[in-house]
Amino acid sequence: MTQNDTFPFGQEIVWEPNPRWMAESNLQAFMDRHDIDSYDVLLARVNQDIAWFWDAVMEDLGIEFATPYDQIVDLSNGPEFPTWCVGGEMNIIHNCLDKWQHTPVRNRAALRWEGEEGRRVTMTYADLYWEVNQAANALRSLGLKKGDAIGLYMPMTPELAVAFLAIVKIGGVLLPLFSGYGPSAVITRLADADAKAIITADGMFRRGRIIPMKPTVDEALAQVPSVEHVIVVNRVGLEDVPWAPGRDHWWHELVPQQSAIAETEPAAAEDVVMIIYTSGTTGRPKGAVHTHCGFPIKAAQDMRQPMDLKPHDTMYWMSDMGWMMGPWLVFGTLLNGATMLFYDGAPDYPDVDRLWEMVDRHHITHLGVSPTLIRAFKVHGEEPVQKHDLSSLRMVGSTGSPWDPESWLWLFRTVLKSEKPILNYSGGTEISGGIICGNFFKPLKPCAFSGPVVGMDADVVNDDGKPVRGVVGELVIRQPWIGMTRGFWRDRERYLDSYWSRIPGLWVHGDFAAIDEDDLWYILGRSDDTIKVAGKRLGPAEVEAILNAHPAVKESAAIGAPHPVKDQEVVAFCVLTDGYKASETLRAELEDLVTTELGKPLKPREIRFTTALPKTRNAKVMRRVIRAAYLGQPLGDLSSLEDPATVDAIRASS
Repeated sequence: MTQNDTFPFGQEIVWEPNPRWMAESNLQAFMDRHDIDSYDVLLARVNQDIAWFWDAVMEDLGIEFATPYDQIVDLSNGPEFPTWCVGGEMNIIHNCLDKWQHTPVRNRAALRWEGEEGRRVTMTYADLYWEVNQAANALRSLGLKKGDAIGLYMPMTPELAVAFLAIVKIGGVLLPLFSGYGPSAVITRLADADAKAIITADGMFRRGRIIPMKPTVDEALAQVPSVEHVIVVNRVGLEDVPWAPGRDHWWHELVPQQSAIAETEPAAAEDVVMIIYTSGTTGRPKGAVHTHCGFPIKAAQDMRQPMDLKPHDTMYWMSDMGWMMGPWLVFGTLLNGATMLFYDGAPDYPDVDRLWEMVDRHHITHLGVSPTLIRAFKVHGEEPVQKHDLSSLRMVGSTGSPWDPESWLWLFRTVLKSEKPILNYSGGTEISGGIICGNFFKPLKPCAFSGPVVGMDADVVNDDGKPVRGVVGELVIRQPWIGMTRGFWRDRERYLDSYWSRIPGLWVHGDFAAIDEDDLWYILGRSDDTIKVAGKRLGPAEVEAILNAHPAVKESAAIGAPHPVKDQEVVAFCVLTDGYKASETLRAELEDLVTTELGKPLKPREIRFTTALPKTRNAKVMRRVIRAAYLGQPLGDLSSLEDPATVDAIRASS
């Protein structure tokens, strides 16, 4: 962690807050209700009394409980394992849909949907309520019940939103899966959660092509005996869909015939509502556990306060349901009584202006993109943007990977006319939203965050846990928050090792961060080995497990290599088993194996053959050393390296 004399330090402020927008904001109304004079005073009060704040958030969001909680938070088990809404009973679906049915909100658009092929659907809160009830009754008719984990492996269609909410309605456990996964990734997650059912589609459209999905599910389920039912949405109209009678059910035959009246299953506030998987640097994917009063509340608060989402606003965050921003979009918009947009397709098909066309057509106010996407759009210039009226936008949010100043400024100037803010947003699956975010109250520099989301007692520290400014350090959190994962599914120790073991008493998130001379914050990349491909986090171990299963591979190591558009690409190094020789045929076979198992979006840039892997004395592969050797960068501290000659082996790999 060293002083950086250039980016991100020493930049000029390019955007100043608008006093009228501040005065009219949700956050200002919150401060007025609690007699708080300024934003800085609010942050100080929140960090002094997290119980007061999260209790006030429940009131601000109008969250209704069937049985009120006795205590907002109990920290008797330590900051690692808080209990929230103690004694409270509440199924979050009540606050997402049920409670709106006796108010004018029932007639407001809850979901706007557009498909790549041009189809469009609008569902009001009333429409969504009735269809969710039918889907809930369909799930119950199959014997599915409270506590059952149900996978969602679907394109972004209206049925996905309905299925998502229906699972919550019956007290089930959401198990969102990235729609681009291959069978290996699906198997791992379904099996780990003991899933009882999965909802999927026959296929999806991408750039005018049909990509089948049901065969991937069938291949996966051959190794997941716990799954008893598969519900299939007829999305693309495939005529020859593989079918298992008794197990498989068409959505259009099962759901519409059900009653539109359904009971919401009673739930404790801390009952599990979702297990969503995120990849680490070692071992199997981590199942982050979230509850009814956790993830949804944090998502809604982040939208309401820093992002200033109003009830008549429309939020579109480009995401897949397998990435946390998908569930975040559903829970957050509905709890705020606002409108969400789903788009199923490529954002630049049939032309590069498709995204901007949708902003214009649907009057999107809050648009969430990734720096990766903007880098791809930037090469097409301003003309595709200028063809459309983007005046509805109040902000553009961004997440997924660090910015570069040039791309940030292109978005700011071209799309937002240098008048509206880019609200950078960074946190994670285990956070339920953001640790830090932009807001309407603080000025911005290129790539900057305004600072911590209200309610997140975040800091940047050195290796000893002491705060640092003006240099790069580790992003940490000092106190619990309501959206904090309740741990990893069936893996308490791994949860503690991942976040709480490095600096006692602090959540260490694994991001390099910095705070500049004007108290603006920056994220500068991962401080661990996690690979990020176009915003999708991938654990090296997932790639390595697939490669190591091939008889020719003795051992392997996967790293993330920089890519100008996708942030990173996978590069894998393989040590071959005796008797096998490197060849282009074998290389192609291994590349195809990884691509088939994990999905085309995660296809490796290259597979390289090496005679050895750098390891520590306790046999842990040193991926940071591999990455540095591959990229020709300084190797850093090699004191724990068992055999220095292995670095030369990486450099000589081919």
